[in-house]
Amino acid sequence: MHPVIWKHALPTSEKTMLRRLLIILTAVSVILMLAVALLPSRSPELAPADEGPNAKPTEWMWQQRAFPHGAINPDGYRLAREQAAVKREEAVLRRLSGDKSALDAVVWEQAGPTNVGARVTDLAPHPTDADICYAGMATGGVFVTADAGQTWSPIFDQGDVITVGDIVLDPQDPNVIYVGTGEANATSLSFFGNGLYRSPDAGQTWEHLGLEDTRYIARVLVDPTDSQKLFVAATGQLYGSDQNRGVYRSQNGGTSWDKVFALTDSTACTDLAMHPTDPDILYAAMWERVRGRTYRRSGGPSSGLWRSQDGGDTWHELTSGLPSGADVGRIGVSICTSQPNVLYAIYDNAGATFEGVYKSTDGGDTWTHTNDGALNGIYSSFGWYFGQIRVDPANADNVYVMGVPMYRTTNGGSSWSEVGGNMHVDHHALEFCPNQPSRAYQGNDGGLYRSDNSGSTWTKLYDQPTNQFYAIEIDYLLPHRLYGGTQDNGTLRTTTGSTDDWERIFGGDGFVTVVDYTDSDVIYCEYQYGNLYKSTNGGGNFDWSMEGIDPGDRSNWNTPYVMDPTNPQVLYYGSYRVYRSDDGAGTWSPISNDLTNGDQGANLGTITSLAVAPSSPSVVYAGTDDGNLWVYRPFNGNWASISAGLPERWITRVAVDPTNHLIVYVTFSGLRWNEPISHVYRSANGGGDWTDISVDLPEAPVNAILVDPDFPEVLYVGTDVGIYYSQDTGATWQVLGENLPRTPVFDLKLHQPTRMLAAGTHGRSIFTASVADIVTPVDDVPVPVAVSLQAAPNPFNPQTELSFTLSRDSDVTLEIYSARGVRLARPHVGRLAAGRQAVRWDGRDDGGRGLASGVYLARLVTADGVGTAKLVLAR
Repeated sequence: MHPVIWKHALPTSEKTMLRRLLIILTAVSVILMLAVALLPSRSPELAPADEGPNAKPTEWMWQQRAFPHGAINPDGYRLAREQAAVKREEAVLRRLSGDKSALDAVVWEQAGPTNVGARVTDLAPHPTDADICYAGMATGGVFVTADAGQTWSPIFDQGDVITVGDIVLDPQDPNVIYVGTGEANATSLSFFGNGLYRSPDAGQTWEHLGLEDTRYIARVLVDPTDSQKLFVAATGQLYGSDQNRGVYRSQNGGTSWDKVFALTDSTACTDLAMHPTDPDILYAAMWERVRGRTYRRSGGPSSGLWRSQDGGDTWHELTSGLPSGADVGRIGVSICTSQPNVLYAIYDNAGATFEGVYKSTDGGDTWTHTNDGALNGIYSSFGWYFGQIRVDPANADNVYVMGVPMYRTTNGGSSWSEVGGNMHVDHHALEFCPNQPSRAYQGNDGGLYRSDNSGSTWTKLYDQPTNQFYAIEIDYLLPHRLYGGTQDNGTLRTTTGSTDDWERIFGGDGFVTVVDYTDSDVIYCEYQYGNLYKSTNGGGNFDWSMEGIDPGDRSNWNTPYVMDPTNPQVLYYGSYRVYRSDDGAGTWSPISNDLTNGDQGANLGTITSLAVAPSSPSVVYAGTDDGNLWVYRPFNGNWASISAGLPERWITRVAVDPTNHLIVYVTFSGLRWNEPISHVYRSANGGGDWTDISVDLPEAPVNAILVDPDFPEVLYVGTDVGIYYSQDTGATWQVLGENLPRTPVFDLKLHQPTRMLAAGTHGRSIFTASVADIVTPVDDVPVPVAVSLQAAPNPFNPQTELSFTLSRDSDVTLEIYSARGVRLARPHVGRLAAGRQAVRWDGRDDGGRGLASGVYLARLVTADGVGTAKLVLAR
């Protein structure tokens, strides 16, 4: 007998209570079922994806990209990002030249949710205006508010990566912002970054300051007396060891870097603190941690707290009263601004459970263990996910520790009590406003909050579309209804199409949602590892729907299931074998043997994609995480392997031409190592042979593919570095549209009757765009006459000369655009005489502000035609 699961999500206070129950009891799955049975009117509340000391689900994102090498090549990602930047520049140049022959003019619009937050990694309040605060998101970039959190705007979307580890403002000039990329919370569901960025103008423009190989940046500090002196805490790669961990220092504003402190190739620096009046005094939290496909080492003898008293030149470990030895895990440290001799440090152990909070009143020379028994379960069993502690800058006795719940002491550690019981769980960020210490901003896995009474109560802040979607769905009959499964926020939907009224209808981590295309009240949802439920009353309640599926089967973290496009009662489900249901998931029967290479540990050896041929629905394709592709044809009565000629990579998606069951597409994850890598293949004979059709796509993992049902030669793909389309069956690819942040795209859905395309991003919620104006072929679309525009010097600093020739007197407009197509300057508007002409540009925008180093695009419009040029400003 399986419980009925109801729609309404637990209130946050009840959710926190349930998390406490999970902390106390060990059999999480049993407790879940008991809790659901006791609360039949609630959704399943599962642990976040990252919980558990041996939590194999957290390997999912990494495994896709690492298979079969067991590692992710950072140079592969760097190359893919560079290739994507070139494609974006090409698209902008086409638009600037007036070329309307493609879908470049498609504009993506945010579809939400804006009222359901997601993981926040760091915060930076303005030092003199408490209404201004910057927030760093796990995979969603940087947002800023100027009205105390009522509204938020993204300001870091032009970066090559928008996964954020830390954000800090220059104390001498708060318009100068530093962003360390790569979330440092040790979850593989965060993409690694590519170093440090700086904005000189409150986020209008950005420049890259190096440290690409640090992967994840945990903390950035700016010397309050010398803005040229910067410090960075680098964690290095998450899987395996490397030499890029430790403390880095720049004494010239980031132009060059020295690694001034490191211990071993397995020891990360996960926190830094600086004395507020003596910046030569620094504290560094070092954490020994290495991880692989089947193991995690979350502590060791090199973990410890260190101090420098000479600006980072030399370091000494602090040991008096602090834990030491092989059992020390992740550490966080915080210093009180108003009483800088008072410090606090929080420790977990190698078992990833809470170890203790320690206090020093003499600048770190000696430490005492606070009375922290109330905190014993604060980390549950995944302390590697946290490690944050904050001291009120105006009151050294007011201290906060962040874990699954958040606790506070108001008496310097003599006692602790939970605060923010109405907040989402899993806390990562907390900062007090320097000029108004009673105001604080807080961030967790559910978004942002604000307190105006020193943290006693908290108000939820909205308007951050930063959800990490795994999969999305469009209700065919009611296309304004969008659905999606998200990291740590269950299955979400809107019934109106608005961005701010999304609701959670199903718990756990949400994955595939399927809405019956003949009845909008029939909804299928799942949580991790393919736990499938069905609602027949529009999401009012959900029933367990896995009768006949062996619970012992290996299933993927994101388990695929699909509905027959001609009969909604027929569904297919993939564990390591394929199941079929003929009664709307009432019962299931296996229709295949193991289609993988077997159990390879760490849950590898599962089906990752299923596709039913619309033109011949008894033809079914199945792809696996270990590179196997199969087809079932009823006239053969069995499954046939069609993997020959395909790469040994994790299969992310299979798609079938809507008019021909023999035309099939398959996409792959993985990154380049020592050879070019292809991510999209096509077969015109049911897998008899394959053609690589990803020749000019960036060499990044492809997560989704769609075949346009109205124009089968038109393909859409969602990748780790954007969305691309082809109008010639994959011979060439272009960037699809504009206004899409540079966050990974995990899913695509097209609503054929309205021609609405939806994209599920893993970090910036859902975007939609109309592709109603697509016309193929495009040969008859006129392209404006091109004129020559040249720049010299190029690269340039501080100015360049843009030259061109006019065949006649002409009105001339010369404009400068960012690489994203935003107009920045107009060096010339007016009439010029025929002949050779030249216009100088000094690298400034129309407001006179000097622009940061980077790529810019010039557009010339004359009576003769349109010219474009790519400019490189190198400060």
